[in-house]
Amino acid sequence: MKNEIVKTRIVIVDDHPLMRDGLTMRITAQPGWEVSGVAATEDEGVTVISEQCPDLVLVDISLKSGNGIELIKRVRSRNPTVKFLAISAYKESLYAERAFRAGALGYLNKQETNEKLIDAIRTVLKNERFLSEELKARLVASALKNTSGEQNPIDSLSDREREIFRLIGEGMTTGAIAEQLFLSTHTIDTHREHLKRKLNVSTANELSRMAFQAMLEST
Repeated sequence: MKNEIVKTRIVIVDDHPLMRDGLTMRITAQPGWEVSGVAATEDEGVTVISEQCPDLVLVDISLKSGNGIELIKRVRSRNPTVKFLAISAYKESLYAERAFRAGALGYLNKQETNEKLIDAIRTVLKNERFLSEELKARLVASALKNTSGEQNPIDSLSDREREIFRLIGEGMTTGAIAEQLFLSTHTIDTHREHLKRKLNVSTANELSRMAFQAMLEST
């Protein structure tokens, strides 16, 4: 009886069915790789990862319920050996550093998945970091800025505050943000007040302008 080939098990956490299907097709076309589970929300992802014990998790940063960064933190606190490759439709400048701090080994923009997905997965499976040349340069620049004593106040925001700040920059109202993040409008208003204090602005209009400018600079 021949020995059964042990396959590399990969879990996908993404709230877009077509994206999950496309990623699954790319992954299963590789010899020895299989998609052992999929999930659409943060909580579902934590459950599937716990059940499947995958070698690698592909996780979208932005989910309709929860977010990928918090998922990475939750799973890593229980099982620090799980490898994560974060994917996102947003520019690296918005979330890559936070994903790495949460425990991801790689970050890939969704627009680049066709060209770089397989290489990114192989790199992370080897327990090596995968990041673009642009991000490498940005991290070096950020390190140099920190040594000079300069700090961007946006860097002081929590992951949730950064997410709400981004949505404000996209022009979303408090009600729309609350609905998308499954939070109350009171909670969003509280976060808005925290944002104004941390970013040293006094009005909602100033906060909106700053958020919009940050969004433009990240594109």
